[in-house]
Amino acid sequence: MSDSNENRSIPSVIVDPDEYNEVVKRLDRIDEKVEFANSEIAQRIGKKIGRDIGILYGAVTGILIFLIYISVSSMF
Repeated sequence: MSDSNENRSIPSVIVDPDEYNEVVKRLDRIDEKVEFANSEIAQRIGKKIGRDIGILYGAVTGILIFLIYISVSSMF
């Protein structure tokens, strides 16, 4: 059996600062690309929703104008 008073060391990793900085820069570039792609997708979705809302407003406005025209023209 092993002795419980044994010295146990925690493994550690030593990284060259230049390599670490290079990896961080690459991760930043990847993050920027992902962020850009997500913003483009969100913009496309926003355009689609805006178009749909515009069509709905146009239809409602057209119906209201038609109803006002019918009610005014029936008076004369």
